[in-house]
Amino acid sequence: MNWAAICKDPTLENLPYKIETNRKGQIVMSPASNEHGIYQVSVSSMLFNLKTGGIVISECSILTSDGVKVADVAWLSEQFFKKYRKKTPYQVAPELCIEIISPSNTVNEMLEKTELYLAKGAKEVWVVNAKGEIHFFDNSGKIKKSLLFPNFPKKISY
Repeated sequence: MNWAAICKDPTLENLPYKIETNRKGQIVMSPASNEHGIYQVSVSSMLFNLKTGGIVISECSILTSDGVKVADVAWLSEQFFKKYRKKTPYQVAPELCIEIISPSNTVNEMLEKTELYLAKGAKEVWVVNAKGEIHFFDNSGKIKKSLLFPNFPKKISY
């Protein structure tokens, strides 16, 4: 199945899982916890309040070399949004992609996704762990804080 067919398939509409694909086009599902949802909304809200332009999006689909991956949260500059607005999935990664580790995820999976997003053009990737700690990455590797959003906290509390 291609991504457009997956998005239109009524049997996949109400699944309690995030759907992605692998490089063979096979559907991969990851169950998310309620805590995952809390972190997703917290990060989105904080980004929305800090942004100086651009769009905050949840469940952002991106075509990577390993299939379609769905960033939990992403930030798109106004230029990116104007250029790619109607595309699904995006063929290029937005400037910022954020993954929140679910109980079913491994650290290695998150590092692989980080590499995939950076390879598709993301300037930064953030990974939020189960304790709410945020790890920031760019093409040079792990960085101490975000360069796109330098005032963003290193930990989410609720």
